Amino acid sequence: MEVFIERLKELRDERNLSQMQLAIDAGLTQSAIASWETGSRVPSAQAIIVLAKFFGVSSDYLLGLEK
Repeated sequence: MEVFIERLKELRDERNLSQMQLAIDAGLTQSAIASWETGSRVPSAQAIIVLAKFFGVSSDYLLGLEK
């Protein structure tokens, strides 16, 4: 989960997106993104797919299964 948290923050920061802007652009909620970034909740498989498509990376990359 730590790799996911780091990569989500990194990808969001690279695009200079706030949690709210990412939520709006990707069709998610800001509270979900905040809880994923703090590690208090685990994203669903569907949310991981949405994020991977939005950022143009694989779900394996987001989850730390590939570099």
